[in-house]
Amino acid sequence: MSSMSNKVKVIPCSGMGKVQGLVARETALKVISELCPNDAETVCLAYLVTGDDEAKDKIEGASCLTLDGCAKLCAAKNVELAGGILKKKFRVVDIFREHKGVKPGSATMLTEEGWQLVDELAEKVKKNVVELVREV
Repeated sequence: MSSMSNKVKVIPCSGMGKVQGLVARETALKVISELCPNDAETVCLAYLVTGDDEAKDKIEGASCLTLDGCAKLCAAKNVELAGGILKKKFRVVDIFREHKGVKPGSATMLTEEGWQLVDELAEKVKKNVVELVREV
């Protein structure tokens, strides 16, 4: 039984032990809780990876945006495997490249610069969420 919500799914990588993963997770949280609470929601990547039926039902056929910390693109790959419609892949490493020399913090705590990257990336994700909601 599919509990299809037409909210755009914003799925960050788990990226444990790396600041890029923390930026990905905080960005997703900002988008779903502050910027687009009525239009976006997240699904836990770990549930998707382990084949959880409820998580898979939420993703299958849904418009998805992924936030991956690194080039392995775990979130993007697992969303596609679960049958999600991957509309856009964001890579935290790309935003780090745009801000050479930035000191975002550690795997457990962001600096003020790190939070600025979250805000900037969250705005980009928000734009995509808004466009996707208009398409429906």
